[in-house]
Amino acid sequence: MGKICKKLKENEVGSIGIGAMIVFIAMVLVAGIAASVLIQTSTKLESQAMKSGQETIAEVSTGIAVEEIEGHKSGTTLNYMVISVRPRAGSSNVDLSEAVVELSDSSTKNLLTYNSSTFTDTSGINGDIFAAGNFIASAVQFGLIVLEDADGSCTYTNPVINRGDHVLITINVSTAFGGLATRTDIFGLVIPEEGSPGVISFTTPAAYPDTVIELQ
Repeated sequence: MGKICKKLKENEVGSIGIGAMIVFIAMVLVAGIAASVLIQTSTKLESQAMKSGQETIAEVSTGIAVEEIEGHKSGTTLNYMVISVRPRAGSSNVDLSEAVVELSDSSTKNLLTYNSSTFTDTSGINGDIFAAGNFIASAVQFGLIVLEDADGSCTYTNPVINRGDHVLITINVSTAFGGLATRTDIFGLVIPEEGSPGVISFTTPAAYPDTVIELQ
């Protein structure tokens, strides 16, 4: 009788040991799966945080600054307008072929995109930025005149500006607005693909005493 009880007790202990081992193995597997999920999640979150940080930095630091705006008189109105732009301080490269110029005279609003056929580099200016060949006869397109580009990054097929570059955006306002009369409110934006836009805001003077008029 004693031997039977002893044998049963040994079998019970063995069963408990196997059960404990199964539970332990299950706990290890669950912990391993949980750790794998946590690692994957943390890696994904880190990657997303880095991407968001880079995009935020680019959004804040990149952009276009408008330096000055000038117009050219023809008859009693302005027929041409040039907008001098440069990258903002600390800005990354800005591709002007992807930029949009938004321009309004309170009654008409035009969105202009780049046309590579009206591109003039520094060697082709010949001292007259208001030459007719620098302006396209379109209400929805603009051209470019390169004033300064030390590294040659701004070309007609790839007009990218970076630190130290100065470029003129040329707009034929005679086709965009039928010419700009005196005392006209003009406002708009030079919107790059990424980053802060350059602001356009001025009122044409009460009279045009000269052929070339400083507007902003």
